[in-house]
Amino acid sequence: MLKTLLAATLYTALSLSAIAAQASGASDIEALRDGSMKKLVVHSAAKDTSRVPFTLQDGTELSLSEISDGISVVNFWATWCAPCRKEMPALDALAAEFSEAGLTVIPIATGHNPLPAIERFFDEAGITTIDYALDAKSQLARDMGVLGLPVTLILDAQGRELARLTGDADWHSQSARNIISALLANMPVATAPADKE
Repeated sequence: MLKTLLAATLYTALSLSAIAAQASGASDIEALRDGSMKKLVVHSAAKDTSRVPFTLQDGTELSLSEISDGISVVNFWATWCAPCRKEMPALDALAAEFSEAGLTVIPIATGHNPLPAIERFFDEAGITTIDYALDAKSQLARDMGVLGLPVTLILDAQGRELARLTGDADWHSQSARNIISALLANMPVATAPADKE
């Protein structure tokens, strides 16, 4: 009887901890927002994103759903936007800290942004971890409802929008790092196929 009770208690505890580990609900992430990250709007359910392509630095075209198999931070910005320029080093630091854990950070220069101006800014600001992308005609930005800059989206592994922040923020603050850590910790784990004998 005692063995059965202990086994049932252990099973229940393990089940509850597994459920808790899989939950990265809006309320969990909202509780981690502090400082400039309080502007982060966390959606109650993931939202589909636009299929309009943007262009990577090497000329490859991608849609938001094709970015990565992990968590993505997509930043709509422009070289002429002072708040955009202010937050870019923090986005670079976020990428440097979490890229090996499955985070992809992509700043998408929206509208008219001459390549020499982008490259000069990245050089002057010491941006070394992230590569820029282009939305030259602002088609993706318009389709995603980006009405001003900067706007930063957090996407899940399927490229769906989990959260959105309008305006600049300290993306390498403790709050931002806690949010990204929580999201990365709750990503589904890919299992390798079993070896055939």
